[in-house]
Amino acid sequence: MAYPRENLAPGEEIVLHRHPHWKCLLGPFILFLLITAVAGILAGIVTGAQIGSTARLVLLIIVGVVWLVGFVWFFVRPLVSWKSTHFVLTDRRVIFRNGIVTRSGIDIPIRRINTVEFRHGPIDRLLRTGTLIIESASDEPLSFDDIPQVERVHALLYHEVLDVHDEFDDEGSLTGDPQDDRRRDEGVGR
Repeated sequence: MAYPRENLAPGEEIVLHRHPHWKCLLGPFILFLLITAVAGILAGIVTGAQIGSTARLVLLIIVGVVWLVGFVWFFVRPLVSWKSTHFVLTDRRVIFRNGIVTRSGIDIPIRRINTVEFRHGPIDRLLRTGTLIIESASDEPLSFDDIPQVERVHALLYHEVLDVHDEFDDEGSLTGDPQDDRRRDEGVGR
């Protein structure tokens, strides 16, 4: 799902668009597999039990409903949440949107960004993911977890911040034309 272009300002260009790393889906999916295994075992026990056909049918329906709730909660919900979470870097701002029913988001103008950091441990390094930390002029640092290729995102964001700061002098006036050689990510829309 690409980030909706109608949410961008006129002339604003997407430099990078990412969803969280797939590792955030691992825990819920493993729980779903466990629920499926337990439901299969319980269905086998109920089917082989020496009980009446009505009781067997009721127990199988209960097992099926519990499995269906587990499917929705541990498979569908995390997948939709992952797909509806967007980390977008444009030539003017950083945009973060998440949520399914209740959406929330934050926009950070590139001009207000002071510091860009990333952090990742050994497993995150293997998976090529990590946490991106952005400190803006007046706010506490914001951290964005599970950003795929966090080092590349860090570099792109840093270059955008430098490009914007180079375009303006100390008084906030434009010093020249914006650079045409903006760094772009090949994975826009991923």
